[in-house]
Amino acid sequence: MSPPTPGWSRAVATLHRDVQALAPLRARLARPEVTGPRPEPVTVTAARVVRPHRRQAFEEWAADVLDVAAAFPGNLGGTLLKPGPGSSEYHLVYRFRDDAALAAWERSPQRRAALARMQEMVDGERVSRVSGLDSFFTRPAQPGPRWRSTVLTVLGVFAITLGFQLLVTPHVSGWPLPARLLLSAVVVVLLLGFVVMPALTRLFRRWLQPGR
Repeated sequence: MSPPTPGWSRAVATLHRDVQALAPLRARLARPEVTGPRPEPVTVTAARVVRPHRRQAFEEWAADVLDVAAAFPGNLGGTLLKPGPGSSEYHLVYRFRDDAALAAWERSPQRRAALARMQEMVDGERVSRVSGLDSFFTRPAQPGPRWRSTVLTVLGVFAITLGFQLLVTPHVSGWPLPARLLLSAVVVVLLLGFVVMPALTRLFRRWLQPGR
């Protein structure tokens, strides 16, 4: 067998270098890359019904809380939305970079102390949370007077009850009273929750929330 020529030796050396250069790439392709969900911004809205004689104190409390929260890592800002005419429901809105940053704020002793001071100022509270890009475009509508939603609910119950009495009651008059009452309650609750109130709130949304 004849010895390798210089050209052949150079070709083999070049191929060897190329194979070594590709080794990290092969290792990366052979090893599955572990990817997790990217952190997304989170918006929290706390709606609180404030007692009429405590509104000024609540607004001062909310300003202090927003200042304290702003010092926490990942805070993206916050604001206090005041109630519309005839309403006492305030909306405190604040945003954080991700769930971890929000959790650090929510578990902090500063927030616990602030909530303890706030309890005697309010009569009710609702909290909602939105994640992702939607959180930057979320702004709760200014609530309208509560008596308007009460009037709308009464009208809905009245319409369903009237229809039940005219259309259903004659056909179940021979039923025992408890059975008739149970049927009436089921019909009223189901129609009110899934048909009548959604339609009425869409129809009267400008009246229910005049500041929207």
